[in-house]
Amino acid sequence: MKLNLQILVLVLGFSGILKAQGSKQLSDSLIHAEWVDFERDNGSVLKAFVVYPESRAATKAVIVIHENLGLNEWIMTFSEKVAGQGFLVISPDLISNRVEGIEKTTDFENNDKVRDAIYALDQEHVTKDLNLVYNYVENDPAVNGKISVVGFGWGGSQSFSYAAQNPNLENVMVYYGAAPQDLTILKFIKSPVYGFYGAADNKVNMTIPDTEKTMKDYGNLYTFDIYEDAGHAFMSRGAQEAYGPNNMAYEKSWKKLISLLK
Repeated sequence: MKLNLQILVLVLGFSGILKAQGSKQLSDSLIHAEWVDFERDNGSVLKAFVVYPESRAATKAVIVIHENLGLNEWIMTFSEKVAGQGFLVISPDLISNRVEGIEKTTDFENNDKVRDAIYALDQEHVTKDLNLVYNYVENDPAVNGKISVVGFGWGGSQSFSYAAQNPNLENVMVYYGAAPQDLTILKFIKSPVYGFYGAADNKVNMTIPDTEKTMKDYGNLYTFDIYEDAGHAFMSRGAQEAYGPNNMAYEKSWKKLISLLK
C-alpha cells in the first residue's frame, strides 16, 4: 500500500512537471518580449517593455500605461497576457531615468519612492513619452495601424489626457482612473472611451457622473462597467486572489477588454 502510494505521488508529480513545462513552452511560443530604448529630447532614455505576439500578419497594438506603482512585475505580466491574445503590446516605464541614478521602476528603493517620482512628473513630459511610444508602434511593420491605450489608476487618468492629445487612437480603456480635473479637455477626445470600475472605489467613482455628462455634452462615446463589491486596483489584486469580488471583476473585465480590443 505504501509503495503504491509512493508510485502515485511520483506519477502525479511527473505529470505536473510536464504540464508546467508544456504551459511554459506554449507561452514562450506565443510571444517575444524585449526592452526598447527611446531618446528623449533632453537626452535621457525612456525604457519600454515590448511584447510581440506570434502572428503571420500585422496586428493591432496596445499601449499599456502603468498605475502609480510604475512598470512593475504585474504590468509586465498583464502585457504578456494581452500579447498572448494576438496584440503587440508596449508598456513605457514613464519614470525611467527621470530620477538621477534610477534607470527603471524596479531600481527604486520602495513603492513610496516610486509614487513620489510618478507624482513629480510633468504632464507635458508624460505626453511626449507617450508620443514616442505611439510613433514607434505606428511605424512598426508588425502593426496594422490600429493602436489602443489601456491605463490603470494613475495610468487610467493619463489615458483620458492622452486621448485628448492624440485623436488617432482606436480605443481608450480606463481602469479605475478619474478624468482630469479640467473636464474641458475632454472635448478633444475623438476615440471611444470604456471605463472599468469597482463599486467599492468611491474616490474614483464619485467623478464618473460629471465625466459622463461632459463626454455626452461633447458628443463623445463613454461607456463603463461597475463591478459589484470590487475595490480600487481590482485587476492587480484580483489576479492574486483565488476567489472574491476583485477576482470576479478581474475575470469579467478581462473578457470585456479583449472583446473590445478585437
